Amino acid sequence: MPAFPSVAVVGASGAVGVELVACLEARGFPLSSLRLFASARSAGRQIAFRGEMLTVEAIGEDSLEGVDIALFSAGSTASKAYAPRAAARGTVVIDNGSAFRMEPEVPLVVPEVNAGTIEGHHGIIANPNCVAIIAAVPLAPLHRVNPIRRVIAATYQSASGAGAAAMEELRASTVAYLAGEAFAPVVMAHPYAFNLFSHDAAVDGETGENGEEIKAVRELRKILDAPDLRIGITCVRVPVLRAHTIAMTVEFDRPMTVAAARVVLAAAPGVRIVDDRASNHFPMPNEASGQGDVLVGRLREDASDPSGRSIAMLVAGDQLLKGAALNAVQIAERLLG
Repeated sequence: MPAFPSVAVVGASGAVGVELVACLEARGFPLSSLRLFASARSAGRQIAFRGEMLTVEAIGEDSLEGVDIALFSAGSTASKAYAPRAAARGTVVIDNGSAFRMEPEVPLVVPEVNAGTIEGHHGIIANPNCVAIIAAVPLAPLHRVNPIRRVIAATYQSASGAGAAAMEELRASTVAYLAGEAFAPVVMAHPYAFNLFSHDAAVDGETGENGEEIKAVRELRKILDAPDLRIGITCVRVPVLRAHTIAMTVEFDRPMTVAAARVVLAAAPGVRIVDDRASNHFPMPNEASGQGDVLVGRLREDASDPSGRSIAMLVAGDQLLKGAALNAVQIAERLLG
């Protein structure tokens, strides 16, 4: 990998794509050139980068010729169509979609957790699901000192997880609701303003699990290298523009005190403790938004577990940043050594 690689962002016009470009600029990523690609529908759009306006190009079969690193956030269909071809030609693809995450030969990477797996890539590196990333950042350091046996979680997922169109629908439906006007949802299946509902991923008719829950469970097991980890999760969409929140109860192999968990988390990379009981100040999406740490707080013993092996916590992270774009750029930084 060159010290100053050529870089491309595929899906540059989407919510995560825009954040990818912003992260490359904000972190001073050392690149020799940057090209932006999207569908033909978005071709011609201009996006600012380091004082210049870059024009989004329509992605094609040979678009990534000569590109060293390609950051994909264009959906699984586009990833499957273009990523393997690019990887075969020498481009390292960091894919934000779900197309390759569970392929055994594809590393599924959260740099604070399992950066060492990057070395085993074969041209494609997968960026995990946003819930899996945000949960893994605090779970991994705890798991290293006291193996986790079980996780029970409920998510409070923002509109940003469904893209820019969902964020706009939340804004527009809120304005309509406050004005007493009717609003028919288009992006979401249910009214979004002042409402919450089960995550909009398809539900398995036999198990009752939705696609988001299935992805989070499988990916957390792979990231933590814990294939038998017991995880129960309920994913819910809430009327928040940006940043996901997760309530988790974590059962360990041995007794774990709140004080011991706090010491581990305070030293963990990518974690910021927000746990002020006196002020009732704990992780919130409005404070998680726009920054890269995963906020962790509401740390307490699980009163339903008399063995003392379970800790409850609340975490929040920016879905567009640590849950997507920032994590991908951090992977690219690791590629450079």
